Amino acid sequence: MARMNYLELPVADTARAKAFYGAAFGWAFSDFGPTYAATVTGDTDVGFQADDAQKTAAALPVIEVEDVDAALAAVEAAGGQVTVATFAFPGGRRFHFADPDGHELAVMQVA
Repeated sequence: MARMNYLELPVADTARAKAFYGAAFGWAFSDFGPTYAATVTGDTDVGFQADDAQKTAAALPVIEVEDVDAALAAVEAAGGQVTVATFAFPGGRRFHFADPDGHELAVMQVA
């Protein structure tokens, strides 16, 4: 079965994006040139593209965590802005936030 295994987000500043996601979720990145960095986990990886000529439109990625409340605190501490407060849905809880480049993402905890 096909599954999403990579997500690329356009960013204004690769270093800022790496700092934010590193602080909020503990992610580590490999640099692939001056305007591109990505996680390299072998699972679903994330790439940041800062080259205006290469940027694409972004979707709503959902990040699964073990503790949605701790993730909310970490996102806010890292400079993220909550766009949808934590809410329950069948099977768990989630919130939405905007990163420093304005991308909206969701964070969910499965019950």
